[in-house]
Amino acid sequence: MQEALIKKGKQYLANTYNRYPIVVTKGEGCWVWDLDGRRYLDLLAGIAVCNLGHVHRDVLEALTLQARKLFHVSNLFYMEPQIKAAELLVEHSFGQKVFFCNSGAEANEAAIKLARRYSWKKYGPGRYEIIVMENSFHGRTLCTLSATGQRKFQEGFEPLVEGFTYVPFNDGAAVEGAISEKTCAVMLELIQAEGGVYVADKQYVKALRDLTKAKDILLILDEVQTGVGRTGKLFAYEHYEIEPDLMSLAKALGNGFPVGALVGKEEVMDAFEPGTHASTFGGNPLAAATVAATLNALLDEGVIRHCEEMGKHLANRLLSLKEKYPFIVDVRGKGLIWGIELSIDGDAVQKEFLKEGVILNCTKGKILRLVPPLVIGNEEIDIFLEIADRIFEKAQKK
Repeated sequence: MQEALIKKGKQYLANTYNRYPIVVTKGEGCWVWDLDGRRYLDLLAGIAVCNLGHVHRDVLEALTLQARKLFHVSNLFYMEPQIKAAELLVEHSFGQKVFFCNSGAEANEAAIKLARRYSWKKYGPGRYEIIVMENSFHGRTLCTLSATGQRKFQEGFEPLVEGFTYVPFNDGAAVEGAISEKTCAVMLELIQAEGGVYVADKQYVKALRDLTKAKDILLILDEVQTGVGRTGKLFAYEHYEIEPDLMSLAKALGNGFPVGALVGKEEVMDAFEPGTHASTFGGNPLAAATVAATLNALLDEGVIRHCEEMGKHLANRLLSLKEKYPFIVDVRGKGLIWGIELSIDGDAVQKEFLKEGVILNCTKGKILRLVPPLVIGNEEIDIFLEIADRIFEKAQKK
């Protein structure tokens, strides 16, 4: 049955993903099951989405209760779930206002538009360029693709949107040298997740904040993958002792329900006025209910602290594997987002993990990315490490 359904999927679905050869039918916590009933340890969590694990009881209950009352009315109306979700985001972040959308790309698109709009209102036309980082990833719309610092994603989609200047990641001098009278913002990820799990240096980020303040340009943080508890803090910027002007969120914000958000300081957010930007579905009652439930569960159940503890356990064990196997070039990350860089074929290793019942992914053909649900425990981590040791030992003998 699974093979037949995969064949139909290839027939009817656009070929935009190299899909794994399984049909996932249900999930619970850190585990998912395929159509044949086989269980897999999920260390991908829907690409850093299901931070509370699959089908979390509070999110399910909130979604079910809201679905019985109201699906959608549009943003022409005030909606109680949306207001509650925005209030929670403001209470627990630097921000003062929130714009809801449906995805990370939309949140980043909104940030880019808002940075230009804010600068236009304050300084007039001509100040529209945004400095972005090489090896970054901000989305697949034409604008966010243009902001992405990886040429491989842009090929065939030219001409790109103008107004982006690319500089090396973790190089403050390069940012300073790229600033001109046209610059309105600096945009970066604190961990370049899609780019290979590269972590921003603390002093670099603090220097960027000082520099952007001195030049009166905005600092935009793309926390689509690092936000909502992933790094052992609710938001990754908390590790750096700074506050941005704008922050994009998505992925884990609804624990699997599609939702994105742009959080920002009031002065900047107020540059958006009726007619300048909008989203029909953004923050609809169903999405907003999942946001509130997700944030409340993260904050009330000790999940973020647990993430930090599990991250330390995982990091120590991964470093031990690095000492044992010379083809492990590097291990890097924070909280429960980790990259294992290999000098051997990472895609082949990822396939071996799938055969062993472990779901993870490989980026750039050599970096295994681990972004498990934050509720993962020592037992599940040890299962993964035992399998990893076995796979790596087999690879070393080749």
